[in-house]
Amino acid sequence: MSVTYDGATLEDLPQLVELLGILFAQEHELVPDPEKQLRGLRMILENPAAGRIYVARGNGRVLGMVSIQHGISTAEGGPAAHLEDFVVRPELRGKGVGSGLMRHAIAQSKALGLLRLILLTDGDNLDAQRLYERAGFRRSGMLPMRLKL
Repeated sequence: MSVTYDGATLEDLPQLVELLGILFAQEHELVPDPEKQLRGLRMILENPAAGRIYVARGNGRVLGMVSIQHGISTAEGGPAAHLEDFVVRPELRGKGVGSGLMRHAIAQSKALGLLRLILLTDGDNLDAQRLYERAGFRRSGMLPMRLKL
């Protein structure tokens, strides 16, 4: 199968919501809610200043996605982002789709002038951690904490 990587579009929304359902069902602290996911995805796609969503495509469908949500880092003195919502369809994991999508997202982030990407991953998701490390991410001594408002 030929895989291409590009930016998501509003037409991709149903497949993106489906992918987030897969991702959030496997995460410890998140619960799938298609209406919320649709609303959040639309907010990103309709406002490029908020971030970008990149996808892997093949055989006429979205195979995987990652969102890059923009912000400002005072430590870096400029634009930085959170790498969020990285997911590849389960039947395609381990076949290079995710690695290609990660390379594409990092290259696009550099091209946009982002100075740093950070991400959170479940502590027991060793396959994802290996992929992130191969892409150049390093473990941090920072402790993630959440406050739901």
